[in-house]
Amino acid sequence: MEKAKVYFTDFRTKAFGDGLPTKLKKLIKKAGIGDLDMDGKFAAIKLHFGEMGNISYLRPNYARAVADVVKEFGGKPFLTDCNTMYPGSRKNALEHLECAWENGFTPLTVGCPILIGDGLKGTDDINVPLTGCDYVKEAKIGRAVMDADVFISLTHFKGHELTGFGGVIKNIGMGCGSRAGKTEQHSSGKAQIDETLCRGCMACQKECANQALDFDEETKKMQVNLENCVGCGRCLGACNFDAISFDFNAAVEMLNRRMAEYTKAVVDGRPCFHISLVVDVSPNCDCHGENDVPILPNLGMFASRDPLALDQACVDACLAADPLPGSQLAENLAKPDFHGYHDHFTNNRPESEWQSCMAHAEKIGLGTRAYELIKVK
Repeated sequence: MEKAKVYFTDFRTKAFGDGLPTKLKKLIKKAGIGDLDMDGKFAAIKLHFGEMGNISYLRPNYARAVADVVKEFGGKPFLTDCNTMYPGSRKNALEHLECAWENGFTPLTVGCPILIGDGLKGTDDINVPLTGCDYVKEAKIGRAVMDADVFISLTHFKGHELTGFGGVIKNIGMGCGSRAGKTEQHSSGKAQIDETLCRGCMACQKECANQALDFDEETKKMQVNLENCVGCGRCLGACNFDAISFDFNAAVEMLNRRMAEYTKAVVDGRPCFHISLVVDVSPNCDCHGENDVPILPNLGMFASRDPLALDQACVDACLAADPLPGSQLAENLAKPDFHGYHDHFTNNRPESEWQSCMAHAEKIGLGTRAYELIKVK
């Protein structure tokens, strides 16, 4: 397979009036978004609206820039995301839209409608058959995502507590899955609780959407109901005492592979274009109700027709950058007993893993990891 073309521009705005949304428009036009047949077509722009309390998500200005370009080429754009499988501000369409509005995404600010891809309760999905895949026979994708004629992903590239980083494949594969689809992707690993470390604070139980955590009133300890646990990992982030763990090698690798297969279900057989911004690189997902200081500098904007090459280009740029002082990554590296992995994302969250996703994506024909980086001024 020949190298994919990945286009890149930095965040410098030397020319007065040439703001970042303008640079983004120039980038995606140079990268060939205009080659898509969008005239009179519905164009889904998939992005993450950010959980309430989190402010590291992409600003609405970037979404507006993409929507304006789509309209310039005759398309009918709409912003979309699917509901979450865990409690929070985005578990149904009403709360999801209110969250989007409060975070600045409205039809007036972004210049196009906003639709929640899997409907009011996260049950409006389509079973998309897959061939040449190992784990998913039919992916459960939000109906509005699959009804679109053109698919565009707009990704905030950042760290992630399970998958190492959240990039294009994460944004598409996990993000476009309905609530049932997200559950299917997460369903391999099971939580484990060390009762000697559990404080009985019940913070983890508030994060569980599946009645998988039971509090023992006698011992004042939390216990896992293995029949209900789907391995989503939300309890892990809620525990401040390291009492919760997973069999990460098996669970995360399976999650990564299913996520790649779900991405294939979304993009196969229709016009697609992908954009990724390496900015405000938070250590954890935008699904968190908070965000820590960035672990890496703002590196630039990337665009490609190949989602895998785009993720690889962003990974390479991140691995070549220096960690930001005072970040979680820098603090980990400064620990005297810390075992470094020569990998910023693994050093940021040692329990995470990302290589299996990239390898499996290439295996199933999602794209190529070989790319040519083309710089756009």
